[in-house]
Amino acid sequence: MADIKSAQVLVITPHPDDAEFGVAGTVARWVKQGKDVVYAVCTNGDKGSSDPDMTPEKLAEIREKEQLLAADVLGVREVVFLRYPDQGLEDTPEFRKALVRLIRKYRPDIVVTSNPYRKYIWHRDHRVCGRVVLDAVFPYARDRLSYPDLIDEGFEPHKVKEVWLWGSEDANHRSDITETFDLKVTALCCHVSQVGSMLRGDLEKRMRERYRSFAEGEDYELAEAFHKVEILR
Repeated sequence: MADIKSAQVLVITPHPDDAEFGVAGTVARWVKQGKDVVYAVCTNGDKGSSDPDMTPEKLAEIREKEQLLAADVLGVREVVFLRYPDQGLEDTPEFRKALVRLIRKYRPDIVVTSNPYRKYIWHRDHRVCGRVVLDAVFPYARDRLSYPDLIDEGFEPHKVKEVWLWGSEDANHRSDITETFDLKVTALCCHVSQVGSMLRGDLEKRMRERYRSFAEGEDYELAEAFHKVEILR
């Protein structure tokens, strides 16, 4: 029988560190509210270094450890590593099925991922991940006759209620992270292989300016911005 581990929120991220940039402040707030949050990291991040002495194998190991540390800072319950190669995500039935299995396993109300429709310069893994997540959510995870072998494994269909997309140029929802911004920065700083050359003070200053701009017009200081989709069927 399937090992069902229900969680209210499933964050599906292309690379280690993407979730910390995109949604960590909101994740920390959800955890403080008592929500169970699970991460699924699609790639191993093995291309994300300019160090000539770094190897893909060593980098993948480093980045997995960094992601676990960041998730622990935020209070994420579990991190699932799919370990596809960095720059290697493709819109395939196999990848889609892997995501459908995760959605049916954790049965989240909310799925969070990168917006696949950002214009022009956007990492291809971000586009592919977001597009396949949306397809996995609707209709594949919902429909009983999609991947019937998953039902044989014990993964019954599941209807996600909302999808939140970070990196959106047409954001329609802002999330107050004023009280959890420090946790977001701390979690991001766990990704030493990615931000280690930047002093924490400089990183925090840049991020504060960015997330203050997202909160413009609101009655709070800092926000993360998303395109939020409610699924009514």
